[in-house]
Amino acid sequence: MIALKVGQDLRMAVVATPSYLARYGTPQHPRDPMGHRCINYRMVDPGAIYPWEFEQNGLEFDVRVPGPLTFNEPELMLDCALEGLGVAYLLEHEVAPYIGRGALTHLLADWTAPFPGFFLYYPSRQRLRPVFGAFLDLLRRQSGQRMAASG
Repeated sequence: MIALKVGQDLRMAVVATPSYLARYGTPQHPRDPMGHRCINYRMVDPGAIYPWEFEQNGLEFDVRVPGPLTFNEPELMLDCALEGLGVAYLLEHEVAPYIGRGALTHLLADWTAPFPGFFLYYPSRQRLRPVFGAFLDLLRRQSGQRMAASG
């Protein structure tokens, strides 16, 4: 199999509104959200609640947080966080505009390390259809442009 990276590295963000934090306090450590109203994500396939993943100085651990709200759509999680209903764990690029304008506060940033983004996997020993080959070429060109821009 061949793996072709099709996006940038990703990073999660723990966020809440300033008004929520004024009322309930600001988490300082990854275990602190255990005492907060957390907004959880339910994975579709296994139906399990997604644990919040943290890492710092080589120490990695997951935290299964309690919360009154659970969704399988990140947009709904973001809406609830913006309404001040709790603390959410979302992709950083999805919440960055709200952090930038002060609607959300980025929490525990030192504990959320970047991780590899998305990859396209395809078999190397099969003859590729021309349209798929053209698609791969496009992805490779775009990937090269992103790497040149970030380098």
